[in-house]
Amino acid sequence: DGLKKGSSDAFKRAMEKVTNNPLVGFLLGLGVTAVIQSSTATIVLTSGLVGAGVMSLHQSIGVILGANVGTTVTGQIIRLLDVNAAETSLLNLFKPSTLAPLAAIVGIVFLMAVKSRRSDTVGSIAMGFGILFTGLLSMTAAVSPLSESAAFANMFYQLSDQPVLGFLLGTGVAFLLQSSSATIGILQAISTTGALTFSSVYAIIIGVNIGDCVTTAIVCSIGSKADAKRTGVIHILFNIAGSVLIILALLVLHGPLWDRVLTSGGIANVHTIFRLVSAVVLLPVCGQFERLSRRLVKDDVRLGENVDHELSLLDEKFFTSPAIALSGAAEAITTMARLARTGVMSAMDVLNEYDRHAIDVINENEDHIDKLADHVDNYLIRLSPHMPSGHGSDLLNYYIQCFGEFERIGDHAVNLTENAQEFIERSASLSPVAHQELGVLRQALSEILGYTYSAFAATDRDAARRIEPGEEVVDDLVAT
Repeated sequence: DGLKKGSSDAFKRAMEKVTNNPLVGFLLGLGVTAVIQSSTATIVLTSGLVGAGVMSLHQSIGVILGANVGTTVTGQIIRLLDVNAAETSLLNLFKPSTLAPLAAIVGIVFLMAVKSRRSDTVGSIAMGFGILFTGLLSMTAAVSPLSESAAFANMFYQLSDQPVLGFLLGTGVAFLLQSSSATIGILQAISTTGALTFSSVYAIIIGVNIGDCVTTAIVCSIGSKADAKRTGVIHILFNIAGSVLIILALLVLHGPLWDRVLTSGGIANVHTIFRLVSAVVLLPVCGQFERLSRRLVKDDVRLGENVDHELSLLDEKFFTSPAIALSGAAEAITTMARLARTGVMSAMDVLNEYDRHAIDVINENEDHIDKLADHVDNYLIRLSPHMPSGHGSDLLNYYIQCFGEFERIGDHAVNLTENAQEFIERSASLSPVAHQELGVLRQALSEILGYTYSAFAATDRDAARRIEPGEEVVDDLVAT
């Protein structure tokens, strides 16, 4: 939780800027997940950005693959249980028995003694590692008597001949714990008994990959749009395909590794190699999984968004409390701003690659913008007699000016789609240079509209100051 809290804003900004290059997305997803140690958190965040129109489904695919690999970093941290060095060696500092109290003490100091803006976050992270290693030491001590149990060793020996049972075990435990890292951590603790061989755990590790992605897909699907649901489906498809690849490879490479006893480090390495190999092999064909997800998850019946909630906020009963009435109007205008920004960005994509469905969504959302504009206009006019003079009255006038501008931006999105349709009707096309220039223009527009949205939605003056320089850049691009 401390890691997520301390880095979520920076990672969100980075993920918003991910390019259409799946390799860049892969590295970003790997890095994000390696730090926050949760592939579920990364993929759910990605799903949310896709649902909000900040990222496209295509852009999210590389991030999903990277998150799959990044989650194995937790197991590599846990393998520090394997550190075995001389008493004078510096490596002893990395033993969990040393790290646990050190991390806990650092956490206590930052939480209780240091008073700064980031001290609570740093303290939570340090305490989290202290608790992690303390828990692993306790779990290892608890299972150590099993090393002398013939029945326990025989149970895992039998799993060597029943991979399906091992697969179901790994899937079930990962699904119940909702964490592949936690399940691998349990296996690593059990490995200290010396009862785990490669043949007895490989199916469990493959099952862990499936159980983990099912949980993520469920979370991504709750109350989400079609593309957001597809991110969870793509995660499942990748892990299923990766599992099939690993099983085929093991059938071919069946050899001395089969009966090898695995330590905590060995389990961490197997987990990492399984996921890394799958990602490297599948990354070049990631587009096929996007197409398959679109077949499995149908488009939403409603093309655009439902703005009934925003319309319900424009209620004359709030006129007795003008501040609440203004707040409702602000939320409705903020939705207009978001729809207008998404519409322009989608329309630029349509100019680059014609998409009838995307045009239908843009037109549907433009209808919502117009409906909101009409209601906001009437609402603010009727509210004005109830507004006391001063700041509230100034805010009302500001809102009257803003909603009309956002309506115009929405109109421009529709105009761009009409240009795209004209290209199709005339069988016209853009040159590679024109496509490149449009790409540069799109990036500039994305920044300007992002600043515009932040300036209104968050009353961000710094963002507002950045708009005009960006607009000058667009003028220069158009002029040349």
